[in-house]
Amino acid sequence: MRPIPTAFHIGPLEFHTYGLGLAIAFYVAWRYLVARVRAREIHTDHLVELGIWVVVSALLGARLLHVLTNWSTYSAHPLKVFEVWQGGLASFGGLLLAVPVALWVKHRRYPEIGVLEGLDIAVPALALGWTIGRLLGPQLMVAGGGHPTTSWIGMYYAGQIGKRIPVPIIQALEDGALFVLLILVERRLQRASASRPAGPRPPTGALTAIAMVVWGIARSLDERLWLGEDGHLGSLLVQAAGVALAVGGLVIGIVVYRNWRSYLGESPHPAVPGPTQLAEP
Repeated sequence: MRPIPTAFHIGPLEFHTYGLGLAIAFYVAWRYLVARVRAREIHTDHLVELGIWVVVSALLGARLLHVLTNWSTYSAHPLKVFEVWQGGLASFGGLLLAVPVALWVKHRRYPEIGVLEGLDIAVPALALGWTIGRLLGPQLMVAGGGHPTTSWIGMYYAGQIGKRIPVPIIQALEDGALFVLLILVERRLQRASASRPAGPRPPTGALTAIAMVVWGIARSLDERLWLGEDGHLGSLLVQAAGVALAVGGLVIGIVVYRNWRSYLGESPHPAVPGPTQLAEP
């Protein structure tokens, strides 16, 4: 069985499926984010600016972290740093740079939106983008598979010898499940807040906390079980980052849970004064 082609030609032009797949993932996630913003009746005047900043910073951060964690390879071949069409984008690097940049732009252009509220709006779109990006990105790049395997689930990848664990497909299933979970939780919370009369706004941050915990654990386990090399610094850093992300999400989740309990525990109707309260002193 031959590997999936990593490039195709249209006349004299060569297109790399990896880059094309990521472009599709970015576009779908972007359109879904715009729809989510509009559904909350928030103006979209500056969303294009936000999107450009996020895409550029995510690609730059993802590439930089990949190069740093594989410095022994790139130090011997410096020009390979720029060969992004061959793959090599670290998800955590994209998050580490893109999230602060996005929050900075949000602070400038959407100061009325809180940090956790903004993240709750964006996180499902991010999960959807990851789902598509795993299938149309690493799955179609050079050396996109995981550890060697003889299992029936193994696939052949360009640049790798023998069958490999199809980690991109596994991660796409993980991210897809996270996306569905986020939407279900969001709808449940919306129903809970809609059942209450007008009053304080419902707490935010639940979707952010869930995404951080689930994705952090999943990414760390993926690296540990199917991708990483024992003792390799880059692999250890990815696993540690996944654990740190999950712990941070757990802390946020505890705070959000308490806020929701307080919010739902408030009496939905003002207390009716009893006869003794109405009587004249």
